[in-house]
Amino acid sequence: MANKANISANSSSCAALLVLAISFIGCFAEERDIYLVLIEGEPLGQTKRLMDSHDRILQSTLEIGSYNKLYSFKYTVNGFAVHLTPTQAKKLENAPQVKLVERDRRAKLMTSYTPQFLGLPQGVWTQRGGDKNAGEGIVIGFVDTGINPSHPSFANYNPFEPNISHFSGDCETGPRFPLSSCNGKIVSARFFSAGAQAVATLNTSVDFLSPFDAVGHGSHVASTAAGNAGVPVVVDGFFYGLASGMAPCARIAVYKAMYPTVGTLADVIAAIDQATMDGVDILTLSIGPDEPPRDTITMLGIFDVLMLFARRAGVFVVQAAGNQGPAPSTVVSYSPWAVAAASCTTDRIYPGSLLLGNGLKLGGVGLSGDVILRVNGTFPRTPQYIEECQYPEAFEPSLVQGSVVICTFSDGFYNQTSTLTAVINTAITLGFMGFILIANSHYGDFVAEPIPFAVPGILIPKVSTSEIILQYYEQQTHRDERGVAIKFNAQAGIGEGRVASFEGRAPIVSRFSSRGPDFTDLSRNPTDVLKPDVIAPGHQIWAAWSPVSALDPMLTGCNFALLSGTSMATPHIAGIAALIKQHNPSWTPTMIASAISSTATKYDNYGQLIMAEGFEITSTYNSTHFDFGSGLVSATRALDPGLILHDFETEFEDYISFLCSLADTDPVSIKAATGIWCNHSLSHPANLNLPSVTVSAVAKSLILQRSLKNVGNKTETYLTSVVQPNGTTVSLYPPWFTIAPQGTQDLAIQFNVTQAIGDFSFGEIVLTGSLNHIVRIPLSVKPVSIF
Repeated sequence: MANKANISANSSSCAALLVLAISFIGCFAEERDIYLVLIEGEPLGQTKRLMDSHDRILQSTLEIGSYNKLYSFKYTVNGFAVHLTPTQAKKLENAPQVKLVERDRRAKLMTSYTPQFLGLPQGVWTQRGGDKNAGEGIVIGFVDTGINPSHPSFANYNPFEPNISHFSGDCETGPRFPLSSCNGKIVSARFFSAGAQAVATLNTSVDFLSPFDAVGHGSHVASTAAGNAGVPVVVDGFFYGLASGMAPCARIAVYKAMYPTVGTLADVIAAIDQATMDGVDILTLSIGPDEPPRDTITMLGIFDVLMLFARRAGVFVVQAAGNQGPAPSTVVSYSPWAVAAASCTTDRIYPGSLLLGNGLKLGGVGLSGDVILRVNGTFPRTPQYIEECQYPEAFEPSLVQGSVVICTFSDGFYNQTSTLTAVINTAITLGFMGFILIANSHYGDFVAEPIPFAVPGILIPKVSTSEIILQYYEQQTHRDERGVAIKFNAQAGIGEGRVASFEGRAPIVSRFSSRGPDFTDLSRNPTDVLKPDVIAPGHQIWAAWSPVSALDPMLTGCNFALLSGTSMATPHIAGIAALIKQHNPSWTPTMIASAISSTATKYDNYGQLIMAEGFEITSTYNSTHFDFGSGLVSATRALDPGLILHDFETEFEDYISFLCSLADTDPVSIKAATGIWCNHSLSHPANLNLPSVTVSAVAKSLILQRSLKNVGNKTETYLTSVVQPNGTTVSLYPPWFTIAPQGTQDLAIQFNVTQAIGDFSFGEIVLTGSLNHIVRIPLSVKPVSIF
């Protein structure tokens, strides 16, 4: 019996140790993540052979069943995406044929009147046969949240089959996206979800496994670039005008890679690879990683490498510059082979007003109609964020019903835990006649954007105006001896805030728009590339929306939305690029990018240098090329630029030579990312033939060169001139030249440092043609001392 007892005790001990060991291991189990892997060699062109080769690499390196391969990239690069542990990723880095392993950085969204603002109806559209032909034959690809196929912006009003023989897509179906969704306007629709499904549990009520857009962002972007012309914008029964895309007859190819729950870089890269294989002409990326890669220079991250190979395939790639302005070096578009779009305002505003009972009229923001209100000063009873109107239970219903309630921007709004949606829900629940959200002197002025409210309301973003309202309210409130309000006599009327006014300076670079200089690494060391490239309207843009509106409850049920962001600027450039491609079918992406940049304007509608919004609300400053790039896009001038930067047949190799000339990279890294060795380097990174000149450091002197080509049909003589950057003198040779149609001309640019100011200064080269062409080349130079 004793022996049996001992055996039993030992067995129990072993069991306890086993449980402890399992628990211990479980505590330290590695979390899986997505890794992007590049493999030696070019894509094989045969999908099955390519996928089999990737499987063999994984099977020979890792235990079968311990990983999940998500994608094989089939066209632009040889690689795949796989879900595994960090330890497995380290092991994979050392496997034969593996060049590069990069952890997925996730992706995020970079979140009408603008055709008129940019002069399209009277200019480019007229030249292309009107809005019924503008963009015809061009396919614009959108890697985004999908599309709302039932929206009138995407109806097919063209009875003829599109002439897009160069394009081959597919129509993938699924929830809310039947086969009929691909109607000729939408010529292809695909979705990519393997990455999202690997890292998150998707919500089937909004994360539709189909190209359908449950967010609204993708529909907004697509309609801005290529939505039908003259679509009525009606929200809450009010007509705001007619919306049109930049290229209203261009065809749309949808590549859904972002979901309400999550967005992964693996899905985005798979979408870019497929779009390039399908043959899109223009690729629109209003999404992307929100931070630079950690283990390599910015331009060698796999996302940027995919864009490089898309460019080599003849795709014009336009990318959102980012929404982290106005701080410097915040751009998230780094590479010279993608055009970075920054955001600016237009001269359209929606002026709201509040008329107090004493006759004072105060400015505010809000898309509300006329309404007369009795101001009720009853304050909430709950202690947390009591003044912010977040909770219906904070109020005495009998006191606030039928009244307007003053809500205050306080700590909750400041730390982003309170929302305007909650204010409106409170108002609806308790039957407010309306609300006024006023600024708080403790937090200063706040940024207010005009959006439609489900109840009458107005935002008062300025402290000075809010204090006038509070003073009037107190004067009209009677209190007893204890200071308790017993009678409210204050009255106010919310004026019509839905009617647009066209006034003031424009464009102005948006506060949120990310700024240059471009940089190569996490330390923000500047590099010799101008970013952003150009600005386009991105502030308060009306465009199509999805009524599901999974990420913004305030817009649920809406078919249109008024949004701001470089996401909105990007499709403006994409649509204009489509118009240029239609007008000049043989032009390459480099030629289109040069035409857009060299014809942009740096002046506003007052004839003054474009201003930029600063950190302080309502503050502006004189902008530079790091705010607006080359300037505001000019579609009409870009169709006939006169000169472009010469598009060499060796363009792809020139990009490799540019990478090889950077001081903070090495040939092995470049070979790993691109598959090409550094056989040649540029004499200086700034010698890449771009339509701008950016020099991150020049000591004493430097000679650079640009090669120009006449794309006009007549011989033209150009005079050269320079707006000199501070701290330098810039000389050009030749000082003038005559150039025949399709002829080329080299232009030597010599910088001599006169003062080592240690910071960037700005100027431009201006080439003035005898046939009225004007070509501008921005200069951004940092004169430094010799050490």
